[in-house]
This record gives sequence, structure tokens and C-alpha cells, in this order.
Amino acid sequence: MLVLNYRVAVLAIATVLLSTPLNAAPFAYISNQLADSVSIIDLATNKVVNTIAVSGKPAGVAVSPNGDKVYVSTPEAHGFAVIDARKQQLLTVVKTSNGALGITVAPDGKRVYVADWFVNSVSVLDADSLEIIKTITVGQSPSGLVVSPDNRWLYVANRLDDSVSQIDTKTLTVKRTTTVGKHPFGLAIDSRGEHLYAVNVESDDVTVLETARMKPIATIKVGALPYSATLALNDSRLFVTNMDDGTVSVIDTDSLTNIGLIEVGEKPEGIGTHTDDRHIYVANWFDKNVSVLDGKTLQVKETIATARGSRAFGQFIAK
Repeated sequence: MLVLNYRVAVLAIATVLLSTPLNAAPFAYISNQLADSVSIIDLATNKVVNTIAVSGKPAGVAVSPNGDKVYVSTPEAHGFAVIDARKQQLLTVVKTSNGALGITVAPDGKRVYVADWFVNSVSVLDADSLEIIKTITVGQSPSGLVVSPDNRWLYVANRLDDSVSQIDTKTLTVKRTTTVGKHPFGLAIDSRGEHLYAVNVESDDVTVLETARMKPIATIKVGALPYSATLALNDSRLFVTNMDDGTVSVIDTDSLTNIGLIEVGEKPEGIGTHTDDRHIYVANWFDKNVSVLDGKTLQVKETIATARGSRAFGQFIAK
């Protein structure tokens, strides 16, 4: 009986090991627009473990919920690339329209949404077939995209219209469009889907929207030319990249006030939160690197060399 139990235990352990992805540790996928590549950072070691060639000036990034696939928008290739995250290699490329920029994946992993900067639309694709289900007309120059945690709503930052559109993911129609600050680009949403943060490049501020009514409840000044934002520490802090300042603004989401400023590299744009909900990764366009911040101490922990034009616009770390 003891021998049988031992064999059963060994078989169970082997099954677990074989079914566990070899790259189960979290990774960050940094699009390097000027280098036509994507750097893969192992977040356990903060080292670049691979660099994948992606043509078409890669910009936006989205990681599937299970971490299997990485979707990278390629504006000059008129679509996006799909990376097999397990094998860490380019899987396929997909054509959508002329100016693909913002990209995101639904929380259930079933759909991919791609914003087209030039034709003022969002393409909705089936994540399995990679076929376009529908194209939705939105405001001028749509950029940042984010889906609510319950998969009910898609939000789109319409940069040249100074607005954010709310799209019903069941009917794939625009329900509301709300005016925010000047030239919104990046978006972030809290884990309950109650508050949406629009980062406004030209007015140097962040508009906080209550999603239930799609009404602004606050406007918070940040640094010069803010681009993107991420939440951390149980949604208690919002971190915003300021491109012209080479800084990250820190906002307390309870008081909706700016409580700190962290110096990073030159021209920071993309920003994302580690799965530990504490450490923040910032892609510095001009410096060809990524700054790692401690969200509690508000200090730069280390800097990781990547490649030219590190952008990482979107959700580049698997949740």
C-alpha cells in the first residue's frame, strides 16, 4: 500500500509539473518602436530574456488573461502581431486597418480590440479565429483602450475629440461619449470597474470618471505631456507617466490628489504594474530602457536596458 501511494504521489507531481507552463513566472513585453522589436523581461529577475523581431513599428501591447498570447499593434503594418508567449516567438500577423495603435484583450480572453488612429474606429476580433467581427465608429484618433473587469464595457480614448466613448460589449455599439480633458491618450480602470482614469496629454491632467453615469468627478493636474497610467497597491495609487518631464506622478485615489513625483528616464510613456501589485514598470522612449519603481517607497529600484523607442503602450504585463 505504501508503494502504491508513493507511485500515485509521484504521478500526481509529474502531472502538475508537465501541465505547468515553463514560463509561469510573470513577464513584461516591451514594444521597441524604433527597433522593430519586443523585449521580454522576466519579472522575477528583471532581466531581458529574449528579444523578438516585430516589423511595422510596434506600439501597443496587450497580454491575454492566461498569459498565452501577446498582441502587439503595428501601425506601419496596418494591424497587429501575435506572439506565442510560451514559446516566445512570433506566431502570426493580422491586418486590420490603416493605423492600428491602441490594443486590448477582453478579460475572458475571447476578443481582441484594436483602435485605428486614422479611420476613427475600433475593430473587434475573435481571439481564436483572429477574424474581424465588427468595426465600430468612435471619435477622432482613438488611442487607449480598456475593458471593464466584468467584460461589460469597452472604453476608448478619442484623442482629437477630447472624449472617451463607452461601448456595450454585448451589442458592440457606443452607449455614451463623455468630454474629458484635452487630447486623452492612455486609460486605466479600477478593479471594481467603478472609476475610469483618462490621461490628457495637452491639458496636463487626468480626468476621473464615474463609470455608472460616465460623468467626470475630478480633474487632477500632473506633469507635462502625460501619456499613460496604471493602478497599484489595491487601487489606492495611480501612477502617471509625464513625457516632457521625465517623471511619474503619484495620485492618491481616495483623496484624488497628487502626492508625489518620481524621476525616471527621458520620455516615459508606457507604464504597467507587476502582479505583486507593488512594483511599477515604466518604458522610457528616449533612454531605451525600463525603470522599475517601488510603489510604496516611491523610489526607482533599478533600470533595465531594452532597445530604441521603448513604448509599451497598453497592458504589457499579464494580470
